[in-house]
Amino acid sequence: MSKSLISAPVIKRLPRYYRFLGELEKQGFIRISSRELSEKMGLTASQIRQDLNCFGGFGQQGYGYNVKELHRTIGEILGINAGNRTILIGAGNLGSAIASHIDFKKRGFELVGIFDSDPEKTGQIISGISVSHTDSIEKFCKEKNPVCAVLCIPKTAAQEIANKLVTLGIKGFWNFSHYDLKMEHNDSIVVENVHLADSLMTLAYGLHSNAENNV
Repeated sequence: MSKSLISAPVIKRLPRYYRFLGELEKQGFIRISSRELSEKMGLTASQIRQDLNCFGGFGQQGYGYNVKELHRTIGEILGINAGNRTILIGAGNLGSAIASHIDFKKRGFELVGIFDSDPEKTGQIISGISVSHTDSIEKFCKEKNPVCAVLCIPKTAAQEIANKLVTLGIKGFWNFSHYDLKMEHNDSIVVENVHLADSLMTLAYGLHSNAENNV
């Protein structure tokens, strides 16, 4: 199946498959059936087979899936070894935490630059990288050719900065600005808008719903 025809929900589940299979491999699992995997992941066996069939046949009837091979293959599909050169803009609390605690290399990225508009942050070292002023982004991009940007900036500045970065060769955004980026008329730009508060409110709904049902 063409990747362009694969649904967003299937793609969203791929990292979960990769994570669970990696844990199973560490635990010494050699093979696993779709039924066993479904029990561990909270999905149906049918859903797992349908998802994996989008990328070709991996399992064998009566044998199941080779854990190591499937883990490696899904990693290739996700581009885990791509080493996408990445810059992070916004070295505040959130940006610093992401740079310090996310293992970019294990997820297909290489963090090569960190930028902030605050002169007082210039020269600070975060995760082994010296923070540069945002005025130097253009020069940096021309020299280092990053393809991805992590945005940890105020939402009022997000679209303008993103538009500029696209002209400098950025092809993908991991956006924490609380603003949904829109790259109109440019389908080649990949955007992952992250709203942490949405996840927290989903949790709030679950707690509220359970409380009402228990009244």
